[in-house]
Amino acid sequence: MTTLLLLLLATLFLLNVPIAMAIGAATMLVFALSGPTNLMVAVSRMYAGADSFPLMAVPLFMIAGQVMEAGGISRRLVAFAESLVGWLPGGLAAVSIVSSMFFGGISGSAAADTAAVGGMLIPAMARNGYPRGFAGAVQAAGGSIGVIIPPSIPMIVFGYLTGASIGKLFAAGILPGVLMGLSLIGMTVLLAKRQGLAAVTAPEPFSARKILSTGRRAVFALGAPAIILGGILGGVFTATESAAVAVIYALFIGFVVHRELRLKALPKLFINASITAGVTMFIITQATAFSWLLTIEQIPQSISAELLSFAHSPVALLLLLNLILIIAGTFVETTAALILLVPVMTPLLPSLGIDLIHLGAIVVTNLAIGMLTPPMGICLIVSCGIANTRLADISLRVLPFLLVLLVDLLLISFWSPLTTWLPALTG
Repeated sequence: MTTLLLLLLATLFLLNVPIAMAIGAATMLVFALSGPTNLMVAVSRMYAGADSFPLMAVPLFMIAGQVMEAGGISRRLVAFAESLVGWLPGGLAAVSIVSSMFFGGISGSAAADTAAVGGMLIPAMARNGYPRGFAGAVQAAGGSIGVIIPPSIPMIVFGYLTGASIGKLFAAGILPGVLMGLSLIGMTVLLAKRQGLAAVTAPEPFSARKILSTGRRAVFALGAPAIILGGILGGVFTATESAAVAVIYALFIGFVVHRELRLKALPKLFINASITAGVTMFIITQATAFSWLLTIEQIPQSISAELLSFAHSPVALLLLLNLILIIAGTFVETTAALILLVPVMTPLLPSLGIDLIHLGAIVVTNLAIGMLTPPMGICLIVSCGIANTRLADISLRVLPFLLVLLVDLLLISFWSPLTTWLPALTG
């Protein structure tokens, strides 16, 4: 059965069938060939994959992100980011990264982060003389942090798969997210100086008064991630409850405080969020049945044993897993990659010498970098569309950003306090 399953998957992938459809079709066919009773079991496993309280946070965070963007929060966050780093060489590019970090604290999705911030700042960079390829590369790099800085939808899925505390996973993503953001800003400034982009625009000088002014206007926007994280880490509510609170908060800010949200806009916002969430949940249902079949066939244990025989030390094993995850993040949708690979990796925890929370941060960081990796990284593709330039141009210009993120990944993988210190403070 294992051989048949893998052959079916390989054939469907070669035929360019979408990942979720390929996984679902191969799984259902193998179950059907095993007997009609097993086919009903497959359907029940798919239903069980979506019937989860923690996963309810996924559509809620997506709705919160849509409402906050429509309610004027994104624009205020960008203005605040500009006051913080707009005075640097290549300041507008640095603004896109800081804005992505802020928006990542709201949306939980790298693609949404890239699209929301890039839609404003990539055209602005192009108007100010930045090459479109460079503008797209910077935004793609900044957008990839959206799944690391909490709230993070991939971390919710990881917690669902492993039983790990989602609150601790969120806490584990804070310092890595800040590290990656600062590293990207440093590389942006360096590239701006070397490529003569520092003189493209004449940024305003640093102004503490402007920071205070834009900060006051953005205080309600910044309150969203503060409420989400503070509530979870303080034990006031769960991740799912925090997502519901985020939706209510976004509606209140949009209608009452900023008064930029209109009642007639809500149906479209809810539909857009529901479509995105529906795609994610469909992938989860298909991959859950597939993962259950793998477990029955003991495939994760077999793969884990092979990896252990190939890598003879924890360092070599962790490097090998990082490589596999980055490749998977490039070619496989994030949720599907998590459901397919996490069952293989969790049995390796004793050999790796790390805990489950640390593994979660490593896995999500790898998949985030995979979203930036040519030729199929989702953040790269989204930025390419907004920048209206060739994928080859963006792919070439994104390489320096990939380099610094890979260095960050090594720090996150091998220096555990980056991911374990804050979760430990939560008790």
